[in-house]
Amino acid sequence: MRESRLFKIVYHLLDKGQATALELAEKLEVSVRTIYRDIDVLSGAGIPVYTETGRNGGIHLMNDFVLDKAVLSEEEKREILTALQSIHTMYNESSGQTLQKLSAIFHMESENWLEVDFSRWGNQGSDNEKFALLKSAVIHCRAVRICYAGSNQVTRERIVQPGKLVYKSKAWYLKAFCTDQQDWRIFKLNRILDLNILDERFLHRDVPKLIDDPGGACREITLRFPKEMAYRVYDEFDQTQIQRQDDGDLIVSARMPEDPWLIGSLLSFGTQVDVLSPLDLKESLAEQARLIYEKNKI
Repeated sequence: MRESRLFKIVYHLLDKGQATALELAEKLEVSVRTIYRDIDVLSGAGIPVYTETGRNGGIHLMNDFVLDKAVLSEEEKREILTALQSIHTMYNESSGQTLQKLSAIFHMESENWLEVDFSRWGNQGSDNEKFALLKSAVIHCRAVRICYAGSNQVTRERIVQPGKLVYKSKAWYLKAFCTDQQDWRIFKLNRILDLNILDERFLHRDVPKLIDDPGGACREITLRFPKEMAYRVYDEFDQTQIQRQDDGDLIVSARMPEDPWLIGSLLSFGTQVDVLSPLDLKESLAEQARLIYEKNKI
């Protein structure tokens, strides 16, 4: 506990330049007397910390002080390198240079343990480029013109102010303020057909918590799948939504969006799904299957 507090004192002084004993005591939730004892311990350990009295006095570190690498344990060093490796792998940014420098300082090689590719199979990297452009727009508060294929079967251009990139249910989404609707919206990245970053800038604002899905209202559905479809069922649904029956069949109860995507998703299971409820969804699925048959029969 005390070692952790001493470490926090040093880092606070490195960050702020100076602090009063009262400020540190309030921050670390200890008494002023304890802070002064900690300063004595740091000084005795060779940390060039000193106090000054008077109106502008306080606790200081010598200006040329650099925190020695030995303060970090081997595990802490490895955690830092692992975190940087994750950032570098996911975003391919300048963190690679930082990673190399810290690896040299720590005398420790970083483990190349993670590979992230945002693109779909056969995409040739355009999904990665789209992600990188939107991330830049979020960070630098730049408006973006997008061409978006909505679930209402309408594809049109919008100008949006990106707020946050979100990964949910095996897909990436963009939370952005739509200047046309003058409200926040969620856009699925795969449906952004084209985008251009504009010169227009906007003021950063907090992104509100929006509904879980971008398709609109949800309702409860219940489905039955044969045991042979377990590999797909566990791909599509959370384990808490699935009940395995004595005969091996799987009953799924989940809240899902009421839009054309739902019918398309269920049709992808072919004859291996039985809609138990609601009945109107069962009827809609059967009607869509009939239309597919009529269109493709020979």
